[in-house]
Amino acid sequence: MTDAEVFDEEIFGFHAQQAVEKALKAWIAALGKRFPKTHDIEDLIEVLEANSQDIREDVLTLVSLYPFAVQYRYETLDTEDEPLNRENVLRSVASLIDRVRHFVM
Repeated sequence: MTDAEVFDEEIFGFHAQQAVEKALKAWIAALGKRFPKTHDIEDLIEVLEANSQDIREDVLTLVSLYPFAVQYRYETLDTEDEPLNRENVLRSVASLIDRVRHFVM
């Protein structure tokens, strides 16, 4: 999905946002806590921080994916907006998933 000519920004952003959301919810569940029914990555991070979890900077950068959960599923991204750096997003998502894997296994 790194090829912007094949996958629109909205599609890539949506799938990246979903991966982050589900990973954060898995992390919360692995702590034995209930996660809120939300797509808001920042809200999920706040739950983790309230449970003394250390959130790395690369995860915090993923908060910017939130609009892809709802807004850009139904609207076209403004062409004036800066496109996502797909390689950086993929690297940060992979890092988060690797970290969460240690909590759930």
